[in-house]
Amino acid sequence: MTAGRLPLDKAMSEFDLVTLASQGNRAAFKQLYLNHHKKVYALSLRLCGQASQAEEITQECFILVWQKLPQFKGESQFSTWLHTLCVNQALSFIRKQKSFWARFIPMESDAEHPSSDENYQGLDKLILKLPERARIVFVLCAIEGYQHEEIAQLLGIAVGTSKTQYHRAKQLLQEML
Repeated sequence: MTAGRLPLDKAMSEFDLVTLASQGNRAAFKQLYLNHHKKVYALSLRLCGQASQAEEITQECFILVWQKLPQFKGESQFSTWLHTLCVNQALSFIRKQKSFWARFIPMESDAEHPSSDENYQGLDKLILKLPERARIVFVLCAIEGYQHEEIAQLLGIAVGTSKTQYHRAKQLLQEML
């Protein structure tokens, strides 16, 4: 089998795709990308708050996946490993950004990305209005299921700060409703 060919077996398991992709099979990697890119993008958008940045984070995340895939040992689900990698990549990206205001998208339709605006209605739009730290903590805790201890470790903050930011986010969201 060549590195770029994927057997035409639509019932191929994720484990098989990961195995082939880690051996350099580009078609298997493409299928992994197609299976997971929407979830990675959605998580990235919720964390960073801007469509163009979420696209960049998603791209960087999958470049990192391609590079680190041979290190994946299968001790957890691939989606769990990918999720952790995505969260870390998004948080790293956010830390590197210098402009606080550039992290928010306008609430009107984004002319460059109309389909992304259609996909993120309701609560997602309100979450994007939250201040950065409150938004990140809220997304990690309420949507992604992280515990405050894990969030504190990821963000380098105290557990109490995580809880305070979560409470603040909930209050702000209630006021917006």
